[in-house]
Amino acid sequence: MKIRKDDEVEVLTGKDRGKRGRVSRVIPESGRVIVDGVNVAKRHQRATSATMQGGIIDKDMPIQVSNVAIVCSKCGPTRVGYQGEGAAKIRICRKCGKDL
Repeated sequence: MKIRKDDEVEVLTGKDRGKRGRVSRVIPESGRVIVDGVNVAKRHQRATSATMQGGIIDKDMPIQVSNVAIVCSKCGPTRVGYQGEGAAKIRICRKCGKDL
């Protein structure tokens, strides 16, 4: 996958289109990412111990990786390209060529 943890991404489609956030988790088996503050659902949580309280919590749900675009600091949402060979391979912005 071309998107990694702690990348800043922008949502391209769906109810949260246009929102930006950081990737908190990547799930490569299903091709999904969890972005902070995007695709938030209400979940009922049972109290599991004396210290943890139950109730309705907001939970960030996974979003398809094809529905997000990485954000370049210079030119905004873009696609990811690669430059170099082997271990020296780095990710670059397809619009301006800057390192991501």
